[in-house]
Amino acid sequence: MAYQVVTESLVNVFISSNCTSFTSEKKFAKDLTIADLKSKLELITGASSISMSITVFDSKDNKVCDLDDNAALLGSYHVDTGMRLHVVDTSKTRDEFENLANVEKFEMSKEEYAKRDDTVQSFLKRNRLGKYNEEELKKMEDEKSKLEAEEKQMAEAMKVDDRCEVKAPGAMTRRGTVRFVGQVHFKTGYWVGVQYDEPLGKNDGSVDGKRYFKCPEKYGGFVKVAYVTVGDFPEEDLDVSEDEM
Repeated sequence: MAYQVVTESLVNVFISSNCTSFTSEKKFAKDLTIADLKSKLELITGASSISMSITVFDSKDNKVCDLDDNAALLGSYHVDTGMRLHVVDTSKTRDEFENLANVEKFEMSKEEYAKRDDTVQSFLKRNRLGKYNEEELKKMEDEKSKLEAEEKQMAEAMKVDDRCEVKAPGAMTRRGTVRFVGQVHFKTGYWVGVQYDEPLGKNDGSVDGKRYFKCPEKYGGFVKVAYVTVGDFPEEDLDVSEDEM
């Protein structure tokens, strides 16, 4: 074999293998022996260094050479940056570690699972947690029903054309007129459709093409009833001087 003079200390190459379906990119020192290179490629590809062969391909997938001398240096072969080292382990097949189609699956029926005492289900049952705590579940259901009843009561106390003030978390206080009260298609519970006095809303009274009321664009919004207070809330005058627009 005619050896090439090493002019650069590192070479950046792509790595493919018959053991995996992916290609990686790594840098190797050119003063690395092929035996040491195989040890490093073993960690990258999962191929065994004992049954490993390495073929070098250029950027156009033309074969350049085989790295067939374990004692030789990597730099003694014609291996340049951008080339690909294809690793073949004759004892393995492609995708052996990725293809789960042939992996034997362990399956257990619900009845068998329920009989075991070392499962998450058995732990929850022993400690009466989650859905296995009937008292806690009932308490949560009662609390949910109470909140729903209160929400419905608040909604029934509002009517279209009521003046209102909206105080939603994280938003400025806004005033407007109630244009809709009831249930909507995009969220659960009771909602209030408000036409704001200023263009501080998000829509024109419709959501996803479904119209609940009509108002100018950006003047409409939907708010949970808990954030809306109806009452004597006249429109606020904007304090704008003659020097402001």
